[in-house]
Amino acid sequence: MKKTFIIMALAVLMGATAANAQECCKAEKKDCCQAGEKQECCQAGEKRECCQNMIIENIMTRTSIRKYKAKPVEDAKIETMLRAAMAAPTAVNKQPWHFVVVTDKDMLNKLAGEGRRGDMLRNAPLAIVVCGDMNKALEGKGREYWIQDTSAATENLLLAAHALGLGAVWTGQWPMEDRYQHTMKVLGMPDTIIPLGTMIIGYPDEQPTPKDKWKPENVSYNQYGGK
Repeated sequence: MKKTFIIMALAVLMGATAANAQECCKAEKKDCCQAGEKQECCQAGEKRECCQNMIIENIMTRTSIRKYKAKPVEDAKIETMLRAAMAAPTAVNKQPWHFVVVTDKDMLNKLAGEGRRGDMLRNAPLAIVVCGDMNKALEGKGREYWIQDTSAATENLLLAAHALGLGAVWTGQWPMEDRYQHTMKVLGMPDTIIPLGTMIIGYPDEQPTPKDKWKPENVSYNQYGGK
């Protein structure tokens, strides 16, 4: 049963990847990822422009989605997002993370609270709370690396959601004590599990234009202020 579930999850991701590759090749008029070669082309490590563009396009076109259709997210897609999150880099391979998947409407309502974030949670089919597990964190000065590790995992999760045709928004928890304490209470978390953020996810019911955030003035070369 578990093996079948994993195969389904991988099939979903491969299907999404193949579809993106096909669209990329169609737009670029490349022949590197034509029928039957999409996966092989990308996995073989060949420096084919259309396959590279597929990855860059996924990054550049991801944007926050705050309105969702009344459609549940499939279990296979949830596992794929979690697998992508856990593939993130982590200091000393500590993997100091824990993910709480929330699909129950009553629980989503309890998590919601007031304001815009609350409205999103009440209307979403899924939330994934990304947490730091202090039992797995480094000791001493490196302890706070859990924030970087879970942030990297969160970005992987958001990019996977976008690749799977889903929309998501990152709503911050840590270090806003009132926010993360509320989440800990609702989800029955021990003090050693700290919510970094809640990812609200669903099938998009809006199509906002991704923002172009490229600003050359935010880049220095060789030293601060270097041109």
